[in-house]
Order: sequence, then C-alpha cells, then structure tokens
Amino acid sequence: MVPTDIVRSFRRLRAVVIGDAMLDSYLEGNAARLCTEGPVPVVRRTAEERVPGGAANTAANLRALGAQVIFLGIVGPDLYGAFLKEALGERGIDGRWLIEQPDAGTLHKMRVLANDQYVVRFDAGEIPSSTEIERTLIARLNDVIPAADVVVISDYRYGVVTDALLERLEVLRKRYPVPLVVDSKDLPRFARTSPTVITPNHLEARLFAGGSSGDDGPVTVEEAHELGTRLLGIVAAQWAAVTMAERGVAMTGRDGERAHLATHPVVPASDVGAGDSFSAALALALGAGAEPIDAARIGISAAGIAVARRRTAVVQHQELLQRVSVEDGVLRPSLAMVAARLDRERRKGKTIVFTNGVFDLLHAGHVHFLRGAKSLGDVLVVGINSDDGARRLKGSTRPVMSERERLALVAALDPVDHVVVFEEDTPADTIRALRPHIHVKGGDYAGEDLPEADAVREVGGRIEILPLAGDVSTSEVIDRIVTLAGKREAGA
Repeated sequence: MVPTDIVRSFRRLRAVVIGDAMLDSYLEGNAARLCTEGPVPVVRRTAEERVPGGAANTAANLRALGAQVIFLGIVGPDLYGAFLKEALGERGIDGRWLIEQPDAGTLHKMRVLANDQYVVRFDAGEIPSSTEIERTLIARLNDVIPAADVVVISDYRYGVVTDALLERLEVLRKRYPVPLVVDSKDLPRFARTSPTVITPNHLEARLFAGGSSGDDGPVTVEEAHELGTRLLGIVAAQWAAVTMAERGVAMTGRDGERAHLATHPVVPASDVGAGDSFSAALALALGAGAEPIDAARIGISAAGIAVARRRTAVVQHQELLQRVSVEDGVLRPSLAMVAARLDRERRKGKTIVFTNGVFDLLHAGHVHFLRGAKSLGDVLVVGINSDDGARRLKGSTRPVMSERERLALVAALDPVDHVVVFEEDTPADTIRALRPHIHVKGGDYAGEDLPEADAVREVGGRIEILPLAGDVSTSEVIDRIVTLAGKREAGA
C-alpha cells in the first residue's frame, strides 16, 4: 500500500485506547529574582495550559489523526478529572467512556517553567484497585471490541490495565482478530498477551530484557535488534519496535525479520508525548492493513512532527499526510496500479472524477477548483503533467517545482484521493486507462473543444466545466515574485 493511501484511510477507522488517563498541566512564567525565603526563583505566572497526558494523549493523537476514538480509563471525582474530560471533549473524544472511581484521584502531572526552562514537576493522583471498577471496564471492553479496527494499550503501571482485563481482551481478540499495539512500562506483565507490536524505548527494552536499568548509554542498532529478540521471548508479540530516539526504530519480527528505520534528527527536540504520536500512527496504519514495517515508518513520520513541538503534542491528520507525501520515495504510482484501485471503487458503486493540470506553485484557486471537482463524485483522481510535459506546455522556464514536489503537494490535499503522472501533451490515454465517470476542466472550455473529449466519450464519461475562482494564475504569482525580488535587489 502507498503511504498516502494508508494515512488517508485513517478517517474510516475506529480505535479503542485502554490505559492510564492523565492530565498534563503547564504553569509558565518569568523569573526575575530569587526568593528571600530561600534560594529559589520567584516565578511570575504568565500562562497556564492543560492538555491530555499519558494514555489520554495517545487517544488525542488517534483522534487528531482522523480516527473515531473510544477511551477506556479511570478518573477521580475531582477538579483534575473535570479538566481532563473538558480537554478531551475539545479534541473530539467522548469522556463518557471514562469511569469515575469515587476513591480515586485523577493522575496529574504539573510542570512549572520559568523562562522556558523546567523548574519542577509535581505528580499527583492515585487509582486504588477495585474489583467493581475492573468489572465495569471489562463490560465496556466487551461492548467496544466487536466494532474496533485497532486497539492500543497505554500502560503506565497505575492499575487500570489489570490481568483480568488482559485475559478478557485475549478472548475477545480470538473472536474479533483486531491489531493490538502495546506501550507499557511493565512489558513482562503481558507474557500471556499476543500483541501485534510492542513499542518499548531502548532503555525500557534493556530493563525488560535483562539489562541494567542504569545503563543509559547510546544503543546500537544491533543491540536494539537483540533486545527485540529477547523481548519476543518474553511477550508473544509478532513484532518488537524498539525506539532509539534520533537513531530511529529497530523492528524485529518473530520470524527473524529485521529492519532499521532511520529518522531525521530534529534540533531542538522535545520527546514529551512523541512516543504516543509514534504508537498512534503505527496503530492506525496497522488498522488500515499496512504491514508492520510500513506502519512503523508512518509512526516515525508522526513522531518526527511531534518532537519539533514544545510540550505534550498531537499530530494532525493533514500534517502527517503532507509529511508522508514528501517522504514517500514511490510517490509516482503506475497507471495500472491506479486503474486497479479505481476498479475496486467502481465495483462499490463509487463515481470516479478525473481532472488534470500542471499544478505548479499551488494557490487558493487550485484548492477551490479541486474541492469543486470532488463534490461531483466520490473519488477524485488528479493527473499531473510530467516535468517534460510541463515544459512543452508552459515553456523552458517551467515548471518551478519539480514533478515530485507537485505530486507531494497535490496528493496531500484533502479532496484528492489518487494522483497519477502523464507524459503526453493531453491526458487522453490516461482517461482511456482510468475510465472516469466525469472529466472536469476549469475555465472557458467548451466540452467539444477539449483534445481529450473523444477519449471521455469512448469510456462513457461526461465532461464538466467548472469556473475558476478569482483571477489568480500561477504565471501571475511568478511575475509577482520576480517583481518583488527586483524591488528588494534595487533597495539593497
């Protein structure tokens, strides 16, 4: 599967998250002097922020990536629990699945920052064991697993993920074989569980696989693979994804398959919540049918966005779609591949819409036109002139952006389902291969004047002409840039 297609399908998925719900609070301010009562800074508060943390951040990432999310966790009947439910609601996650335990205190991490530097972190909250609450969680698990596309366990060892719950989950997954991703601070507890992928970082892997918890030195790829192999001897997972920060991820399979997936270092990097972004994107890719290694690559792309953010962060669906579009080295699918996908859509009764263009220097007019084209049917395919074709059509100085860049940008737009490159001066042969129901052009064309009109009629399609929005063209944008550059140079 092409990564962009995998990410696009996230919006059709239903994810269940099980784990420790936390509230992350940030108090920030400026430190101008030391306190006279002791050698500590006096911080004048300038801002306060409350965001989902722990398993709640995993849930928030899944929702931001487009999935429908059910979050099974526990909160207390306190102000922090109310704040957490409010923060989840703002992110589109229904708080009614959270269980309010009368004698629990909502897990809360408060970070104090002065001049963007951490001063202290206060942790509070406790989830006492409760047979009644455990039974309620299991009952809700019974309700939601049959309709789930993927399950994620985010276990911080605060007591939400119990042995009885894990046993019931295993029974349900035998009946409903749904992918399971486990991110746990105590992986050996999952010895009788069969996750699809486990996601320890290299320090956790060293601890769980018999290493020293104090060994925090750099990890090699070979060591990470060996740790993964040992972990698979403890937990009956199919794959171990050992994360190594800026060194990427070591994927180790039960059948001995290995892959080192590199990442692009980010400076400065913030790893608060980046693991949640990785697990969320990995899980959704598995739910979409991706192979584990391909799913991990998409997870790395999500984590690469998250680490560039300050504090606990989520990654939006459109951001990830744009990232994988640019990173995908096989952005140019063959015409036969796209035609095969469209045949499947056609058998489902979907209306196929096709349009084409150079799409050099995307502007608002392009986006408006593509939205209009998509509104005419169910699946929008965009044909893009190759670099050679664009030069023949626009002149030797065009295109400004390469074929690969134009493909990445168009593929990342919400209305677009598939992109394909054509080398010819007109898309007639492409239309014959794809057999769209509707061919859309913009501007003042009359349908019979189009060079590809005969091809549209041959496949039984029809032509729709959409007016272009506004009077902005790519050529005018280029002229404007040249003019401004000339003025700047003259001013210099």
